[in-house]
Amino acid sequence: MPELNEEKRDKLQDKEFAFPKERKAPLTDASHVRNAAARFNQVEGVSVAEKEQAKGRIKRAARKHGVELSKDPD
Repeated sequence: MPELNEEKRDKLQDKEFAFPKERKAPLTDASHVRNAAARFNQVEGVSVAEKEQAKGRIKRAARKHGVELSKDPD
């Protein structure tokens, strides 16, 4: 996974995260998308609606970065 240090992460736009309000789970490249999908259930402190929106963001990012998800994040 390409390194995403604090400086680079701070420069990302909110839309580049699965959970933009919390700035959790960046979706900047294929490896980060796979990581976001794999750790989806570990995210705490978000509403059901935020999780549903994040699921859609992860799916869109997966298509964009050529990542095949074996199953939907859930």
